[in-house]
Amino acid sequence: MHRHGYKGRKFHRERDQRRALIKGLADSLVKYESIETTLPKAKEIVPYVEKLITKAKKGDLHNRRQVISGLQTIESAHKLVDQIAPKLLGRVSGHLRIVKTLARRGDNTMMARVSFVDDLTEAPIAKAAVPVTPKPKAVVAKKENA
Repeated sequence: MHRHGYKGRKFHRERDQRRALIKGLADSLVKYESIETTLPKAKEIVPYVEKLITKAKKGDLHNRRQVISGLQTIESAHKLVDQIAPKLLGRVSGHLRIVKTLARRGDNTMMARVSFVDDLTEAPIAKAAVPVTPKPKAVVAKKENA
């Protein structure tokens, strides 16, 4: 049997369970900004969350609703759109990184840490508005030609 046209990993789960797993992992990634999971799950979740970040960066109502439907909780969807996406505007793609960690002790499964490439704690969300007072202009006396 050939493997043409089979896209994605199944994780020994049915479709609805697999979708719930990916939504839950994406939700945790947005909530905690870094998660540790198995390497195949990490490789599957990165393109999923990258697409959500692209939609969150647009930020209009339709894309916000699509982000809400792509994550498990509304709070994490609003966090992605309102807090995380403005900090990632300087980058077009490649917002997430996968770093392999140690193998899990029980079953020797390769583990990986998924996190954002940019440090989200340093970038300000919005700066406080400082009232600007205009400087008084110097009055220049006009010379009259007599």
